[in-house]
Amino acid sequence: MNIEVKNSVKLIDYNESIYALENRVNDVLAGKKSELLWLLEHNSVYTAGTSAKKEDLIDKSIKAIKTKRGGKYTLHSPGQKVVYFVLNLNKREKDIRKLISKIETCIIKILKEYNIKSNSDSRNIGIWVNDEKIAAIGVRVKKWIAYHGFSINVNNDLSLYNKIIPCGIKDKEITSLEKLGVKNYNNIDDVITKNFLNTFL
Repeated sequence: MNIEVKNSVKLIDYNESIYALENRVNDVLAGKKSELLWLLEHNSVYTAGTSAKKEDLIDKSIKAIKTKRGGKYTLHSPGQKVVYFVLNLNKREKDIRKLISKIETCIIKILKEYNIKSNSDSRNIGIWVNDEKIAAIGVRVKKWIAYHGFSINVNNDLSLYNKIIPCGIKDKEITSLEKLGVKNYNNIDDVITKNFLNTFL
């Protein structure tokens, strides 16, 4: 397997990234390009997954972008590491549940490197530290090409989540590496890349 790794330093517009991601899906499907791991950060943007409900918008003035990924409303903003991937399940196991499980395990291993003990939750997708969510997962599959990805809160402004009910979960809080007391996270890209490639290569 060959996975191209891209790391964008500047903030990437959400719509631009999805356009590029979907083009990559088509290229992988056609055999023109390799699988992809793309690490980036977005300008502040609220997005709505395929199961988003309007009652989960607390601030009704928000113009959330509708997406093709699974899940409900979420937020991307500077300080949150967004991890997009394009994986060809035609050449892997055609098992979405197993794919999600691998992603969850990968995130748990990433956080463990910062001495953060985290877990998945069978009722609420994502990764949790106690009752606080630190990572979101949203995957779409087209002709067995899996894409979109996951995000990890590093040092983003968590107060922005007050405008939505994140992922439709009312009784849980959001956390980040910074909130949990991690002071040195400058190597986060390297840690994510290493664990992702260890999981999927």
